[in-house]
Amino acid sequence: MSGVYARRSRGFRRAAVLAVTSALAMAGLLATSPTAQAAPPTPVSASTARSYLSQLTVSAEGSSTGYSRDLFPHWITQSGACNTREVVLKRDGTNVVQDSSCAATSGRWFSPYDGATWSAASDVDIDHIVPLAEAWRSGASSWTTSKRQQFANDLTRPQLIAVTDNVNQSKGDQDPAEWLPPVTSYRCMYARMWVHTKYYWNLKVDSAEKSALQSILNGC
Repeated sequence: MSGVYARRSRGFRRAAVLAVTSALAMAGLLATSPTAQAAPPTPVSASTARSYLSQLTVSAEGSSTGYSRDLFPHWITQSGACNTREVVLKRDGTNVVQDSSCAATSGRWFSPYDGATWSAASDVDIDHIVPLAEAWRSGASSWTTSKRQQFANDLTRPQLIAVTDNVNQSKGDQDPAEWLPPVTSYRCMYARMWVHTKYYWNLKVDSAEKSALQSILNGC
């Protein structure tokens, strides 16, 4: 098979898998995998998240003027040859094998956003729960580059998670009033993670974002 046809075939297969898993997720029929569950740090409880949310400053979202991902240095070296992305791939995967440069050569990754499981690290993105551009508009524009680097590589809070690349790209820099994980049963966890992160980093919320988060957390 030629390289062009191989890439097309792979693309068609991935599109088909994503379409099926998304449909099942929306219908609530997709079982999660007990052996490949992504495992970022556990966020605060729903009740604590509700308390945190009530304490966040509500303000109209700021401007994106001046924003650049380069202002949030990410995937910095964490240990030895391993950068932040590689640490999260190892943490959130199952039976992950890494080579001498710390690149994941094999493993399995379950994406709780859409219920899909992948066996190639190239199919997985590391999502910033609170996107970098969203953080910029919520207060990070006034931070030092050093603080933005800490935020972009935060392994202590539930801010980084391995998920399906296409789903992460569909999320972009949207907040919970604009985008939520297709798997509805994961939305409570997602809201808890979002609020935990915003509270710790003292970021603002806009009114629509707060309303969406309140609605989710009240149903947890």
